[in-house]
Amino acid sequence: MNLAHLLLRQARLAPERPAILHGTAPWASYGAWAARSAALAAHLRAAGLRPGERVLLFLRNHPRYLEVLCAAWWAGLVVVPVNAKLHPREAEWIAADAQARWAFVSADVAPGPLAGVARQIDIESPEMDALLAPHAQPWEVPVAERAPEDLAWLFYTSGTTGRPKGVMLTQRNLMTMGLTYFADVDAVAPGDAMAYAAPMSHGAGLYAIPHLMAGARHVVPASGGVDAAELFALGAALGGLSTFAAPTIVRRLVEHAEQAGLDHAACARAFKTIVYGGAPMYVADIQRALAVMGPRFVQIYGQGETPMVATALARTQLADAAHPRWLARLASVGVAQTPVEVRVADADGAALPVGSVGEVLVRGDSVMAGYWGNPEATAAALRGGWLFTGDIGRLDADGFLTLLDRSKDLIISGGSNIYPREVEEVLLTAPGVAEVAVVGAPDPEWGEVVVAFVVPVPGAQTSAEALDQHCLAQMARFKRPKHYRLVDALPKNHYGKVLKTALRAQWPDAAGPAQ
Repeated sequence: MNLAHLLLRQARLAPERPAILHGTAPWASYGAWAARSAALAAHLRAAGLRPGERVLLFLRNHPRYLEVLCAAWWAGLVVVPVNAKLHPREAEWIAADAQARWAFVSADVAPGPLAGVARQIDIESPEMDALLAPHAQPWEVPVAERAPEDLAWLFYTSGTTGRPKGVMLTQRNLMTMGLTYFADVDAVAPGDAMAYAAPMSHGAGLYAIPHLMAGARHVVPASGGVDAAELFALGAALGGLSTFAAPTIVRRLVEHAEQAGLDHAACARAFKTIVYGGAPMYVADIQRALAVMGPRFVQIYGQGETPMVATALARTQLADAAHPRWLARLASVGVAQTPVEVRVADADGAALPVGSVGEVLVRGDSVMAGYWGNPEATAAALRGGWLFTGDIGRLDADGFLTLLDRSKDLIISGGSNIYPREVEEVLLTAPGVAEVAVVGAPDPEWGEVVVAFVVPVPGAQTSAEALDQHCLAQMARFKRPKHYRLVDALPKNHYGKVLKTALRAQWPDAAGPAQ
């Protein structure tokens, strides 16, 4: 089992079919893509790299990302994608931990040599041109034999609570993820278009696999990132795009559609499917997105440890406003995806009754092999065949999972459990609130108290007193924030996730009005 066979298969079936585009400009057909990846794979082997060794990808979104990715698999290597927003020193730490042999980089991301790698190649250099130049038909370069349990992708977690851990994803893990897309997320036809606006080092890049399976087009925006106007224009020119988006990106798309006065029909011409995940999507935000853009959306819940696969909330469920539990379902992350089991469990992993709150566990062929070089962390996360996600949630009688928070974010005040997500959902419905994050702060009397960091809508007038009255009208008094901080922005990591550790560290010195 080698993922590179997916590319070889498409090259044999339809070598002239458009495969990669840079903006609206053709970059490579499936035949050309396979020929270039096969050529690079041959060079990697000739240079002495052996199956199972690691290569680093430290570059911005670029059409050559896909060519290098498939070349590494073709040669039997393990890719180590690194977010281009990281500092070169952080990338060096990952390279050293993974013992990466080669690094493929963007010159602006890695302006100097990365310590520890034997060879570093700028993907836009003449050297790279030479490595990708085909010398044979792709099927004349043998695809390395790999077992289902062999590693394919070494994904480093975002490290919000310490050094990142290397998640070991196997050929089977990624093949399972790819096939699950068709079962639980979306149908894909040849000629459909997947747009890579979010970092290809993360979930967006993983979705190259199902679109490669289907022979679809792979579109890298000319900007290499998230520009809402550019994405709408690309979709209008190429036909409705599919894309993966964190909730922050969804918000940008919705705001652009509103400002441009686009109706549902115009949004449908630009986007076929927007898969969102990676951070909480609040009910108010997805209601607004559906109202503005129509039924374009599918939610997925997964982790790097079970990539893109745990639960899914289908577009039909999101759009079913007549269902008596529609709002509860909007607040959920959907039902277990086809190849996995999802359980809400106690500390020992025993399943809890329906409606009980506990840790979310996942079991199935998408779950990682473990953490690279970290047997202690592996033993803590993988127990009895289950992945202990560290997320807290509850399952309803229909199998819908609602996430409450990360276990580390749970607030215990006066002996009562308070889930920040519940408080955030209420505050987001207050007038003039753009973003909010709720954390627990130490308190000598209560153990912890609730603190809300609130980002007002630009130009809006709000106050701690108004926010407190809003909360008192909608939730139990003991859950409401004891303190409010009005701030200009929330600290986020390179994937757009709010850094609650940073907020806790700021307290009680955070700037801004307080109550």
